[in-house]
Amino acid sequence: MTDGRRYFRFDGLLQREDWLEPAYVGVDANGVIGYLSNAAPSGGTAMEAVKGYALPGFQNAHSHAFQYAMVGAAENHPSGLDDDFWTWREEMYKCALSADPGQVEAIAAMLYAEMLRHGYTHVAEFHYLHHDKNGKPYSNLVETGERILAAAKTSGIKVTLVPVFYQKGGFSQPPQERQKRFISKTTDDYFKLLQASATLVRDHPDVRLGFSVHSLRAVDGKDIKATFSEGPKDLPFHLHVAEQKKEVEDCLSFYKKRPMQWLLENLPVDGRFCLVHSTHLDDEELKKLARSKANVVLCPSTEGNLGDGIFRMKEYCNAGGRWCVGTDSHIGLNPYEEFRMIDYRQRLVTNKRNTFSGDAAKYMINEEIATGRKAMGLDYKDHFSIGQPFDAMVIDGKSPQVESARRESLLSKILYTGDSNINLGTIVNGQWIVKRQVHFEQRKIRTAFTKALKELATF
Repeated sequence: MTDGRRYFRFDGLLQREDWLEPAYVGVDANGVIGYLSNAAPSGGTAMEAVKGYALPGFQNAHSHAFQYAMVGAAENHPSGLDDDFWTWREEMYKCALSADPGQVEAIAAMLYAEMLRHGYTHVAEFHYLHHDKNGKPYSNLVETGERILAAAKTSGIKVTLVPVFYQKGGFSQPPQERQKRFISKTTDDYFKLLQASATLVRDHPDVRLGFSVHSLRAVDGKDIKATFSEGPKDLPFHLHVAEQKKEVEDCLSFYKKRPMQWLLENLPVDGRFCLVHSTHLDDEELKKLARSKANVVLCPSTEGNLGDGIFRMKEYCNAGGRWCVGTDSHIGLNPYEEFRMIDYRQRLVTNKRNTFSGDAAKYMINEEIATGRKAMGLDYKDHFSIGQPFDAMVIDGKSPQVESARRESLLSKILYTGDSNINLGTIVNGQWIVKRQVHFEQRKIRTAFTKALKELATF
């Protein structure tokens, strides 16, 4: 066959409704799907036969890449100290104040390579490390954003860059010295940063743009409203909300409203909103949030590590709420573990096993993919379709639990028993980026990462 496509054959390929078995996928030179069927293409075309199952690449909807430098380094809890989110934040500030742009790039590239190894193919980078170590803008206003995109290109992951508006040190509080790299003083300052970021991403076909305020505590209420109302009309809008009980208490003291309550009453919350954590909600907030069709971004491993609390997932889903996952501080990177934590926390709270009705694994994967893509600014209807880039994580068909699974339990076996060892590899734009646990730029990326962390020394 001379149609110019490269072809794969998989034992199966997961669509929203069911498995396509077997699955033949043909991609053009750009990795765009031009053939998708359970029947082999006609003619004598060359075919890569893969003993495995193709799942859509997962969407990582919340990332602070620089924090990957400190994972596991803040777990020594001095006697007599109530170690919580706020004490952890002080360690995070040290990390933020330490890394120069080259080190940020090396850290992000290593993180993104590991995300790809675990099956994520697209990440939303919630980016607020804007300025130099003295808090001054770089001559290139988007210096660190450009480094994030360079890291994404090196690793092969797709990225939605989300420049963050960070203005205050807390409700009505001036910014702290430790936050000086984050700060945009006014909406005008933030919009200049956002416009420069928009110019930057135009030259990168695998990069998209979002916009954001950090949180209610980090930006004045009037400026939050102005940022959304005067900002882009076609981009996803990301922000942290109601992550910590202290945040709720401080918001009540300042606004006389709970954080989610204030947000729902002051902004036209809808499907463009990506509300990270949303941990502490009362009954009315939960119902209104579900009705709004906003996207809650859950980060289970980070939320557990920081002691945030447990999101009311079962009630939220029963009310029709939408959600996806992110890895936030990156203490965990395995999407299977994120799903299991979401489910098992509800089982522990309710003492029931049926967090979700029907096929739980299928529901969670379908919801993560559909809502995660919205968080990235994408709108693909099915997991895979003609005209869509071929981005997939491939499960090893020879893995014992997979090879022995009945068709109706295959997805549950993958999600509830799997770790990265069952991943045969990851494909982005029709090309293997990771195969048998080895990233195609593994040595280069690891060398730069190790050098950066030795230079930082603190972590």
